[in-house]
Amino acid sequence: MTPRDAHPELGRDLRFVPSVIDSPEHLSAAQIQQYNDRGYIFPLDVYDAHEVEANRVYFDDLMARAASAGWDAYSINGWQSHCAGMYDMIIEPRILDYVQDLLGQDLICWGAHFFCKMPGDERRVSWHQDASYWPLTPSKTVTVWLAIDDADFEKGALTRIPGSHVHGQIDFDDSDTTEHNVLNQTVNDAREHGDEPVALTMRAGQISLHTDLLLHGSEPNLSERRRCGLTMRFVPPDVYAHNGWNQRAITCRGSDPSGHWPHTPRPDGETIPTKS
Repeated sequence: MTPRDAHPELGRDLRFVPSVIDSPEHLSAAQIQQYNDRGYIFPLDVYDAHEVEANRVYFDDLMARAASAGWDAYSINGWQSHCAGMYDMIIEPRILDYVQDLLGQDLICWGAHFFCKMPGDERRVSWHQDASYWPLTPSKTVTVWLAIDDADFEKGALTRIPGSHVHGQIDFDDSDTTEHNVLNQTVNDAREHGDEPVALTMRAGQISLHTDLLLHGSEPNLSERRRCGLTMRFVPPDVYAHNGWNQRAITCRGSDPSGHWPHTPRPDGETIPTKS
């Protein structure tokens, strides 16, 4: 049976493309092989303790002002075009160094999203593949997950199914309202598509990398502690974005010979979008 396609009209190529960088400078050959075989790499150190605190102070202020404008904890999505602090995390050279070792010297960030699970948040993210949602082709997005807070299992840490990315598009159902899913797709037989699930437990300031075809999800945050992470989505410029999904892109390194990805300049300050 052909798996269901969320965008059948686009004719997307949803096959995993292994990394083949010949001379990586910051990731080891073993780490790149793990990415190809298991679909992810973690944890990788980026920010020191002082920088971690600065990141947290920045997000605390951003979240407070977003909440005052009527946004919830999952709404800070695509704001890199008008929030300088978010933009600066995306172009952080230490993060780009790792991504470059997977994708090459030309790097486009097409999106970024703060996923913030507040204490006692009963919502979950059901098993899914990111690529299933996105109108992009071919499937080459590397997601960076930056821990703003410590992430542990009690907080509802992101959990992955190693090896699930090699199957291409995996069939899914529309999520049932009883799931309290933040998203709207659910892969019900996720554990049949790879090895035992691995929880993404990390210290604040560390990152993970994973392919857009990797099955992952997270449980509710039943702790009394917040769990916030910033996801940043990177592609090489040969990826094509349908439906205007290229409009908030940042050319982080190198260039875009195709001209498909307009470069978003660094914003001046922090502007909270008006909620319609």
